[in-house]
Amino acid sequence: MIMHHVVKLLLSVAVTGLFVLHASGWWSFSFLQQLEDIAYDARLNLTLPGTVDPRIVIVDIDERSLRAEGQWPWPRGRLAALVDQLFERYQVAVLGFDVVFAEPDSTDLVFRALIRGPLGQDAQRRTELERLRRELDPDRRFAAALSDRPVVLGYYFNTRMSPDAGIQFGRLPNPIASIRDLGTSDTALVEAIGYGANLPLLQDNARSGGFFNSPLVSQDGVFRRVPLLIRYRNYLYPQIALAVVRALLDDPPVELVMAAGYGADAHGRRLEALRFGGFTVPVDELGAVLVPYRGRQGSFPYVSAAEVLAGTADPRLLAGAIVLVGTTATGLLDLRATPVQNVYPGVEVNANLIAGILDHNFRSRPAYSAGLEIVQLGIVGLLGALLAWLTPVWALLLTMAVAGTLLGVNGYLWLAQALVAPLATPLALLLALYMLHTSYSFFIESRRERRITRLFGQYVPHEIVAEMSRRGERYSLEGESRRMTVLFSDIAGFTTLSEQFEPRQLTQLMQCYLTPLTRIIHEHRGTIDKYIGDAIMAFWGAPLADPEHARHAVAAALAMARGLRALDDDFHARGWPPLRARTGINSGVMNVGNMGSEFRMSYTVLGDAVNLASRLEGAAKQYGVEIVISEHTRALVPEYACRELDRVRVKGRTQPVAMFEPLGLTNDLDAEQNAELTEYEEALRAYRRRDWNPAEAGFQRLRERQPDCRLYALYLERLATLRVESPPVDWDGIFNLETK
Repeated sequence: MIMHHVVKLLLSVAVTGLFVLHASGWWSFSFLQQLEDIAYDARLNLTLPGTVDPRIVIVDIDERSLRAEGQWPWPRGRLAALVDQLFERYQVAVLGFDVVFAEPDSTDLVFRALIRGPLGQDAQRRTELERLRRELDPDRRFAAALSDRPVVLGYYFNTRMSPDAGIQFGRLPNPIASIRDLGTSDTALVEAIGYGANLPLLQDNARSGGFFNSPLVSQDGVFRRVPLLIRYRNYLYPQIALAVVRALLDDPPVELVMAAGYGADAHGRRLEALRFGGFTVPVDELGAVLVPYRGRQGSFPYVSAAEVLAGTADPRLLAGAIVLVGTTATGLLDLRATPVQNVYPGVEVNANLIAGILDHNFRSRPAYSAGLEIVQLGIVGLLGALLAWLTPVWALLLTMAVAGTLLGVNGYLWLAQALVAPLATPLALLLALYMLHTSYSFFIESRRERRITRLFGQYVPHEIVAEMSRRGERYSLEGESRRMTVLFSDIAGFTTLSEQFEPRQLTQLMQCYLTPLTRIIHEHRGTIDKYIGDAIMAFWGAPLADPEHARHAVAAALAMARGLRALDDDFHARGWPPLRARTGINSGVMNVGNMGSEFRMSYTVLGDAVNLASRLEGAAKQYGVEIVISEHTRALVPEYACRELDRVRVKGRTQPVAMFEPLGLTNDLDAEQNAELTEYEEALRAYRRRDWNPAEAGFQRLRERQPDCRLYALYLERLATLRVESPPVDWDGIFNLETK
C-alpha cells in the first residue's frame, strides 16, 4: 500500500513539473493558454457593467447609409459634408475615423485620366482641366473640413512577415515619442515593418492619427489585448483610442513610465504605463492593454451616417460627444471576434478603449504574473500530493476546498485590485492531480478487487470483497492460525425427507433451502466453506479479520432459524413439509487457508475447534434444540440470553465443554421467558448438587408448562436413572456424548 502512495506522489511531482515548465515559459502547452483565455472571458462576462456609455457615439456606415449614399468609399465631398455636419450642426467634441483614406477621390482620378488623354494634348484645354481639377478637388475640400478641428485619422501597421508586409504608402502622423524617450533601444514593444496610411494632404490637415489594427490577436482569433503603442523604426505611434483622447485634451505630451520587473530589457527596465493629461494607463511589457469591454454590441449609442448627412440625427445624442466613424456593414469587413460576442464591430472595440482610458478602468496582468502562477502551482502541487494519502471522500473535499480558495483569491484580485491573476492553470493542475489519483486508485483497487474476487469471490459476498479491496491489505490463500468462529448446520430428518422426493424435486427443495440461508450468512459477514449435502459449513474471521466473529455467527444462526420458519407457507403451498435445521457453533483457534491436494484445493478451516462445532451440531438432536453453542462462543456474546444445556465430553475429546442454547438478546426476552430460564437454572444447579428431589420437581414443573420440550424430558430421564443407579463419589455431572 505504501508503494502505491509513493507512486502516486511521484506522478504528482511529474505532472506539477510539467505545469511549472509551462508557467515559466520553458515548455508551452497551447491548450493551457486556451484554458486561461476561457477563464479570462468567463470572469469578464460575469462582471460586465452592461450599461450604455453616452460619452462616445459611433457614427455608423451601416447598410442604411450604403443604400442612401452609395457604395463605399464615398466621394470625399460627402465625407467633408459629414465632418461639417458633426462639428457645425451637432457640436461634437472630437472626431475619429476608424477607416483609412489611402487613395485619391475617384473624381480626381477622372481629371487625371482626361489630362493624360487626347484633351490634355491641347495646351488651352489642359490648363482649363488643371484649373477645374484644383477647384473641384474633393480631397482638398475634405482636407479643408479636417483642418483646425480635433480630427483623428485611422491607419494600420503591418507587423507580420508577408510578401507585402514591408509596403509603405500614405503619410504617418507625427509620433508621440521616440525610442530615446524610453532610455533604451532594447524594448519588447511590437515593431512594425510597414504601414498603410492616409493621403499626405489629409493627414497633414488632421489633428493626428492612430492605428486601428491589433497584431496581438489571441491564438483563437479573439481580440482581448490591444497595443496602445507600436514601434516603427525609431519612433512610437499611438493606437487610435489613445490618439482620440489626446485630441480631446489638446494633445498633451505623453510620459513613458518605466519600471523594473518581469519583461525588462537588458538594462533592467520595462514600459509600465503611459501618463498624459492627468491620465495614467497601465500597460504590459508589449505596451498593450486588455480591452475593458462594457458589454455586447450596443454598449455605446449608434447613429447612422445617413442621418447625420441628412441632418435628422438627435442633436442631444451628439452634442459634446466623442464620435467615432466606423462601419458595421457586413461587406466592409470590420467585424471581429471578442470575448463578449463572436461578431463585434471593430469600431466599438476602440470605443471601449476610449471609455477605459477616460474611466481609468483597465485590468492588467501584473508583471509578476509568471512568478505568481508558479507559486500557485507549487502550492496546488503540495496539496495535491496529499490526495495520494486520502480516502476518495476526503480527496474530493480537499480538492473542492482548494478550488474554492483559488476562485476566492482570484475573484478578490479581479474585483478589488483590477488584477488578472492566473486561474485556469492552477485549477487545471488541481483537477489533473485529482483525476490522476482517482483514476490510479480506481484501476489499482479494481485490480486488487479482481484479484480478491478471484481468490475469495466464491466464498464471501461482494460487499466483503469490496471492503477487503478498500482496506488495501494483502490477502492470500496461504494457511494460517486465527481465532475464529465456525458454524455447522443441516436439516433435521433429511434422510427420511429425501426418500419422499424425486431427484428433480429434491434439487428444487435444496435450492429453496440453501439460497436464503446462504444469503443470511453473507449478510452477517460470514464465509461459506462448503455445502455437504444438506449441510452448510461457514466461518467468521477470514479472509477478512472480524473482531466480532462470534457475535455475527450467533446472530446468523438465529436469523437462519427465523428464515426457515418464514418459508413454511411457501413450502406448504408447494406440498412440501416444513424444514428445521440443527446448528452447532464453536469459537477458538483454527487453521484457515487453501487446503487440499494438487488435484483440488479448497479454502477451509481445520482443527479441534472445528471438530467440536460439528459435534455440537450433532448434539442438538439429543437435546431437542435448534442451535447449540460452546462455552467459548458463549463467553464472547454476553449480550445474548443463553440456556446452558449440559456439560459434556464429545467423542474424540477428553476435555469437557459446556453447551448453551442462545435464546436471543437479553433485552428482547419477556417476563415469562426470563422466569422460565431462572427456574430452569435452579433445577440444573440442584441436579449438579445431587439434590434430586428439588431438581426433579423443578424439571417436572417446567415440562408441565412445555410438554414438547425434549430438554426437560431428558433431565427427568437422567434423574430416574440416577435414583436407581447412584453415581460414583467423584461424579461431576459431565455427560459423555458418544454419537457424532
